[in-house]
Amino acid sequence: MSALSTLPVPRAICAAVLTLALGGCASFSKDGGMYAVSALTAERTGQDVRLPAAGGGDEAAQAELARLLKEPLGADQAVRVALLNNRSLRASLAGLGVAEADLVQAGRIANPGFSFSRMAAHGETEIERSVMFDLVGLLTMPIRRDIEARRFEGAKLVAATSAVQLAADTRKAYFDAVAARQSAAYAQQVHEAAQASGELARRMAQVGNLSGLDQAREQAFSAEAAAQLARARHNATAARERLARLLGVWGEHTAFTLPDRLPELPAAPREAGNIEALAMQQRLDLRLAQLEAKSTARALGLTKATGFVNVLEAGYVNASKSGEPRETGYEIELALPLFDWGGARVAKAKAIYMQSVHRTAGIAVNARSQVREAYSAYRTSFDIAKQHRDELVPLRKKISEEVLLRYNGMLVSVFELLADARAQIAGVNAAIEAQRDFWVAETDLQAAVSGAGGSTVTLGSAAPAQAAPAH
Repeated sequence: MSALSTLPVPRAICAAVLTLALGGCASFSKDGGMYAVSALTAERTGQDVRLPAAGGGDEAAQAELARLLKEPLGADQAVRVALLNNRSLRASLAGLGVAEADLVQAGRIANPGFSFSRMAAHGETEIERSVMFDLVGLLTMPIRRDIEARRFEGAKLVAATSAVQLAADTRKAYFDAVAARQSAAYAQQVHEAAQASGELARRMAQVGNLSGLDQAREQAFSAEAAAQLARARHNATAARERLARLLGVWGEHTAFTLPDRLPELPAAPREAGNIEALAMQQRLDLRLAQLEAKSTARALGLTKATGFVNVLEAGYVNASKSGEPRETGYEIELALPLFDWGGARVAKAKAIYMQSVHRTAGIAVNARSQVREAYSAYRTSFDIAKQHRDELVPLRKKISEEVLLRYNGMLVSVFELLADARAQIAGVNAAIEAQRDFWVAETDLQAAVSGAGGSTVTLGSAAPAQAAPAH
């Protein structure tokens, strides 16, 4: 549909195009969304997050990293190193640039189309020129920008979720590594004691003070201690490497130092309070689902607006013929909805919106359940670790001292002494695992309240220590 005349192009079209062009010029933000991501992360982990510039490294961050790795790492320091150095997190943060680019693109007018035609016959030449603008794109630009702005906010939440999850994974890997190191050190002590006991049994057997059966039992105990030490050393190495991967270190930085023991239990456990309500306010995955539902609702409005007419273009037309004055005018191109009335697109948008609504409700229900489960694991693991520390380990130590006194007085056999030694080893290892389980459960509880949900915690049942048979 077009109209040509000698009149100038209608001022309304020019004014509309100019107004939308000036209002639609979008630009990139100074921080690329990193300030919001850093604030969300710091609120939940106590640590900010940075994305080094693409052109080079951040000298201040590298200096901080080198300083942290020179000192014995605590849990908070390990989290700091991971947030500074983990490459997977940097890749997630770089996704902010993709979302912001989409936002900026949504605020820019599509390039106009230019057409040129030239026809000549019988000495006459006819030339026609036109410039076409996408009016539907101009009219729907505010809606599209709003949709992309929500998606950019969603990208910030996704990046913050990645940072918070990395912090939780690093803390759990840290406690696993320290516990494995502590178990390996204890296995080394047991192995040395077993070797000394085996050598003593060999000398006693040589002079006839120990039967062949008791000597064989001592040797078997020494061999078992050696095997346990080998397993403990490997477990310590594997746990340390898992931590190193999360820290993102390699080369000389892998020589970081871990403490010899796990942190002590707190004086009292945290009370449950209103953790469910707190989770509804702070959970990042729930915020993201709510934002996606709003964005989908906004997109549904756009689909309804463009479902009937989705091609509408208008522009300037200029035509000239040989020997005749130039003609100028405007042209409007409209796609007629003869076959596709847009009903399918609208129905699809409605279905997607209902998906997002139900998904949000499901995430809220699951979040409440995860928080209750995480608190149960936290509270139970505290009670178990405290019982090991205050009751089981002191009792096992007292039993060992009494058995040793009776052995020295020749009231119990060496087999009973070995059985008690095995029970003591199992008790100490169970105490270390219980203390580790508490700190892991504490991390999962924090993730369930303010992050994207903690992992399911199943507290293992330690095998009961075998009592020495009666003499």
